[in-house]
Amino acid sequence: MACAIWQFLSFYVIIILIFIFCYGRILVVLRRQARVMAAHTGRASSSTAETMTDKMQSSIIKTMILVSILYTVSWAPASVFSVIWYSISTLKFNEIGLYTASFMGYIYVCTNPFIYATNFDPVKDVLVRLVPCKKASQPYIENVGMT
Repeated sequence: MACAIWQFLSFYVIIILIFIFCYGRILVVLRRQARVMAAHTGRASSSTAETMTDKMQSSIIKTMILVSILYTVSWAPASVFSVIWYSISTLKFNEIGLYTASFMGYIYVCTNPFIYATNFDPVKDVLVRLVPCKKASQPYIENVGMT
């Protein structure tokens, strides 16, 4: 039973607390930088900087919520399965349950980069610059030869 509690706390609860702590620290640093930038800029550009900071904060909050909820939902079956397996050793489990619970957890590992790519604007900007294609803002120039 002690092993079940230790595994549940260390691989499920503590990870969620780390998410909350780290994203909280990111928000604190972002707000501090916004205050410093607002002090250095004038009143006219202050509203623009404030709007940009609010957009970044909402992007980080959305990303934090999605990452935390997806981790919680995808690893919950594996965590509950392991607690039951360690605490009640007389139960016989079907291997398909273990594989399904583990598969759901590993789906999180695969989808996590896509969450950052679609919700976090700095990552999205870097990925857009990596795509080698013609931008829509570039005008189409037709080459017409005159004879």
